[in-house]
Amino acid sequence: MLQVSVLKEQTDLVLAGLAKKHYPNAEAEVAAILDLDQRRRQLQTEHDQAQAEANELARQIGGLMKSGDKAGAETLKARTATLKQQTKTSAEELTQVEASLQQALVKLPNLPHSSVPAGRTPADNEVVAEHGPKPELPAHSLPHWELIKKYDIIDFELGNKIAGAGFPVYKGQGARLQRALINFFLDEARNAGYFEVQPPILVNEASGYGTGQLPDKDGQMYHDAQDNLYLIPTAEVPITNLYRDEIIPTEKLPIRNAGYTPCFRREAGSWGADVRGLNRLHQFDKVEIVQIAQPEQSYAILEEMRAHIESLLQKLGLPYRVLRLCGGDMSFTSALTYDLEVWSAAQGRWLEVSSASNFETYQANRLKLRYRAEGGKTQLLHTLNGSALALPRIVAALLENNQTEDGIRLPQVLHSYCGFEKIG
Repeated sequence: MLQVSVLKEQTDLVLAGLAKKHYPNAEAEVAAILDLDQRRRQLQTEHDQAQAEANELARQIGGLMKSGDKAGAETLKARTATLKQQTKTSAEELTQVEASLQQALVKLPNLPHSSVPAGRTPADNEVVAEHGPKPELPAHSLPHWELIKKYDIIDFELGNKIAGAGFPVYKGQGARLQRALINFFLDEARNAGYFEVQPPILVNEASGYGTGQLPDKDGQMYHDAQDNLYLIPTAEVPITNLYRDEIIPTEKLPIRNAGYTPCFRREAGSWGADVRGLNRLHQFDKVEIVQIAQPEQSYAILEEMRAHIESLLQKLGLPYRVLRLCGGDMSFTSALTYDLEVWSAAQGRWLEVSSASNFETYQANRLKLRYRAEGGKTQLLHTLNGSALALPRIVAALLENNQTEDGIRLPQVLHSYCGFEKIG
């Protein structure tokens, strides 16, 4: 959530940033927020002045009563009663204005970093790196949705029977490959200095609000109305919320956590090859890395996180590219996002497998996540996260890019994790 002080002191910068994210009605909404803040401060001043006057009159009333001036005391009591009604009325209006101000603030997206390219669609994203040659497949190569049937490793029909479309069942070598990738990614994160946690996969409303999924993505999350709990779309949500309402000692920064969870998303997409097979699911597995850092360190840390994710793709032998997302293609909460995509040889296109983002103070302001700077003043921290990695499209690319006449050859780094070297 953007800070009111930033909107007030850097209005032109805010409007330029919202324009880069193609946020509609920005000027009117920012003006309305500043008006609400002015009214809030006015009401607070009136409330405090009336309260202070009432307290002073109470002191004077006591003196008048002691001196026997009952008439003077009664006059002041009448004034005190008026002031009490004023403070009550102003307090009630202040509560309403603060609620309206909060509701207006949470609708504004984060501001993009200065390096974010202008643009509206994925076609406007900037390619900042590309690694590895694209494999040449043998004749009659198959896309992964045919390979999984050929080797009987993932069953969408069984998943549809049990739950519905977008919930696959992994079987035999498919299930073992899933487990192998999860363990490989977690081990690599631990070796890189991340502390492993296993968080809940259901979160409360405060957690969804804290990281910005609510209210922005309310309809895209699975919701249990009876207990008002949400199935997580990513481990970012529970892991970052571990530190909600905390003041972190500087000696513990940066915080580096990693965790595996299943992830759940209602928006599985439409028909077509872009969402076929493993390309987009309602439930999938992912290892997430999360860092919490002082502001001056956060962009160097983002580059470090990106390098870690690239190292995973290199060890898996997958050709990939790195994109810096344009303003119109970024998430609601992000200040700067790198997308990492792997090349799917059988489909002949790039598949997104990771996003690494710096949210600057946007989430921390919602979370009240702070550190104590020099001089004892608390300041907001920066939060960052990245997929390291999401499994479905990694599996799709591994199957397609490594298919041979006698089976699917897995990268050497997975052999000990899987207990086999090829599928089939």
